[in-house]
Amino acid sequence: MDELNLEIIRLLQTDARQSNRELARRLGIAPSTCLERVRALTRRGVIRGYHAEIDQGALNRGVQAMVSVQVRPLSRAVIETFKNSVSAHPEVVSVFVLAGGDDFLLHVAVQDLDHLHAFLLDRLTQRREIAGFRTSIVFERVHNPVLSRLPDPA
Repeated sequence: MDELNLEIIRLLQTDARQSNRELARRLGIAPSTCLERVRALTRRGVIRGYHAEIDQGALNRGVQAMVSVQVRPLSRAVIETFKNSVSAHPEVVSVFVLAGGDDFLLHVAVQDLDHLHAFLLDRLTQRREIAGFRTSIVFERVHNPVLSRLPDPA
């Protein structure tokens, strides 16, 4: 990963909608060089896609919560089944499989507290494998959309 590739990644994270020509101009390289670099980063799996960032509130999902879930018995089959099942619910934005005291962390976005309560009672408490869960309401989210390479350890 050289400095040019890192700069391509930084610029695409800042604005993934810019044209290859604009990206090449900002980098000071030929458009063909830029295109080949972007294609190589994509082939290597460094660039995995381009996404629109959505305001959950604008989609009538103004209440967000993080739900920590413990499942039992703890097995690969239970983890896979739960992960696949819960990720299919429209309220669930993200599913994280964890190590430690909790087995999953669900990021949930709903219209209001009544819908959050209904999701917890009607969806989660109905699942036999859930041993327990805790819910934390999200007041504010700070997101860093531009990731940089971490410094090498000294």
